[in-house]
Amino acid sequence: CSLGVFSSTGSLRTTSSAMFPAVCAVLLFASSTLAFQIPAQVSHHATKPSGLSHRSRTALNFFDKIFEEEGPLGKGITVGKLSVALISNDRSKSSIFGMLEDAARNGGSEPEELAELTNAVCLALLRKSDDWVGACSTSQWFSEKDAGKAESFYNDLSNSEAVKYEKEYIPGASSEEKPGGPTQVVVTIVLEIQGDSTKFDGAGFSITGTKEVVSSIASDCLVDDGYVVNAAEVFWSPSDRDEVLTRNDIIIDFPELIDM
Repeated sequence: CSLGVFSSTGSLRTTSSAMFPAVCAVLLFASSTLAFQIPAQVSHHATKPSGLSHRSRTALNFFDKIFEEEGPLGKGITVGKLSVALISNDRSKSSIFGMLEDAARNGGSEPEELAELTNAVCLALLRKSDDWVGACSTSQWFSEKDAGKAESFYNDLSNSEAVKYEKEYIPGASSEEKPGGPTQVVVTIVLEIQGDSTKFDGAGFSITGTKEVVSSIASDCLVDDGYVVNAAEVFWSPSDRDEVLTRNDIIIDFPELIDM
């Protein structure tokens, strides 16, 4: 099995993987961020606090922010991941699949294009909120002086999603694949955005809380014409028209999802 990665430069390379059969993904980065490719051996570089309580971590963030420069969305950098599971009755153009594929085909590597992609995916999810069955989210704040750590954490979140799948691709606009039947779908957004005001906490605990998270991401990514977005990546599964994602598949491959 192989994992194909489409980068913003249009290059394609493969590496071994053998977990989940198929996923659609968009790998896009603003020119201001570090170049990123999924390595053959995925390693995790997220910095873990050594013995710090939640209270002391909060205190450290508070003192860090005192000396941070204020931007359109606040101070520093926020890196987060949002996953939403929903039911789709078909694979037509009006389904979540059609909406995601359209957003992916129209995407690009410039900040405003990344912002439009993220916004389009969030709006697609909100339009299908009646079909949501689960969600989860996580995020971490970084000082501007720790931009390298923010990028590393972003890569860690992205890699943790990518290694779940056997292949990644965006179906072509001229695809002649026939629409499939009902299935569950998991959509994941990994985002690096400037500032500290974008809401990630609360997805999965209620429909209302999840809507607040999705709406916050959708709105904030368009601030300053999208130049607040450093990097964005979207995964969704399944992508094969004949493939069905079952409840058991989600439990095994997405254990972090919270039922709603």
